[in-house]
Amino acid sequence: MSNKSKILIIDDDPDISEAMKVVLESKQYQVATAKTGEQGLKKVKQEKPDLVILDVMMETQGKGFDVARAIKGDEDTKDTPILMLTAVKEKTGLDFKKEAGDDAWLPVDAYLDKPLKPEELISKVGLLLGKS
Repeated sequence: MSNKSKILIIDDDPDISEAMKVVLESKQYQVATAKTGEQGLKKVKQEKPDLVILDVMMETQGKGFDVARAIKGDEDTKDTPILMLTAVKEKTGLDFKKEAGDDAWLPVDAYLDKPLKPEELISKVGLLLGKS
């Protein structure tokens, strides 16, 4: 049994998932990945991660929102912090940051815009896991 924090990345872009995985594993985090919202929700229940990193746009433009609401709406997983990744601002000009923390609409704990900077990822993950 390791004392490494377990992180689940739910993102349909394998290049981005792999890049984040490499960065996080270099900091001794244990990392699992899922390519779809459904797969992600299954893994959240199975793996019981300490943190979920979630992409907004997967199978559908708002799939990440559905997944976030499902995680936070489930008694077993509601306390799992969610870090949401978005390229939405870049693609649509919308900025969701001001909505973060609105439990009904967007129940996530923090946000990062894509493209990600590794040091931003590490710092935000550390903060959310209380290891800053």
